[in-house]
Amino acid sequence: MQFFFHYPETTGADGDMLDPGPLGEVAAAVERAGFEGFALTDHPIPGARWLSSGGHQSLDPFVGLGFAAAATERLRLLTHLSVAPYRNPFLLAKAAATVDKLSGGRFILGLGAGYQKSEFFALGVDMAERNALFDEALDVLPLHWSGQPFSYQGRHFDARNVIALPRPVQNPIPIWIGGNSKLSRRRVAERAQGWMPMSGPPELSATARTVAITSLAQLGDMIAEVRAAAAAHGRTEPLDFLYSYHDLGDPAVEPDRHREVIAEMEKVGVTRLMITCFTRETAATLDFIESFGAIYIS
Repeated sequence: MQFFFHYPETTGADGDMLDPGPLGEVAAAVERAGFEGFALTDHPIPGARWLSSGGHQSLDPFVGLGFAAAATERLRLLTHLSVAPYRNPFLLAKAAATVDKLSGGRFILGLGAGYQKSEFFALGVDMAERNALFDEALDVLPLHWSGQPFSYQGRHFDARNVIALPRPVQNPIPIWIGGNSKLSRRRVAERAQGWMPMSGPPELSATARTVAITSLAQLGDMIAEVRAAAAAHGRTEPLDFLYSYHDLGDPAVEPDRHREVIAEMEKVGVTRLMITCFTRETAATLDFIESFGAIYIS
């Protein structure tokens, strides 16, 4: 099992985004502790009502991960996740290619369709078009990254004999898709390199407008279904399955129980776990990272 660390989110409208610790310092600590990757989420303009009821702010994930790349040497860099319909797909592709190029090929583009109505309104994007716009992005990304001339007619743009550089280091940049719906899983099976199912209580899934996963057995069945669908489409490369594990407070408390749960997740097909903490000061964040690494990774 490989582990990713999600930089702690700042909930509500108060507090500084970097209260959990300087981004570069935290990313370097994550690398030293043996984590495979580091993640930032994406909320460019969240609604005040959502924030007041437990929602969270975010740094710009592409800028933040580019900064983290400069502070690390081997750490994978993941958007967990970027909302594809929020951005013109060429701007999305350029940001991803830039982080991949500057990091020496360490970027993973985690994508979702989005669910925050207030953000769609604020960004001038029709939420009813989100799935069509998502599929357009999946079409455009490999064309943009190819470094070859191409044309593409979208719903709201017309790219005529365009070309984009730099080419990313990876060919392709891995795309991991989030969301539990049948459509999200179908996209993974047909067009992506990984799936990021959403964990959490049913009310969270209702807010995010996606299917709730209520047991590891259900998760295992869904992973098996994605793998079978990928094979049916003639795909032979292995897929990654990243799941979030929220049941950690102090990593040193009940480590055997956590190891058992992690082993069960691996057994049902999870290949990577997303770990986070809810710290609000640098020392506590660094202590969590070091402790987790010593107990579960070393």
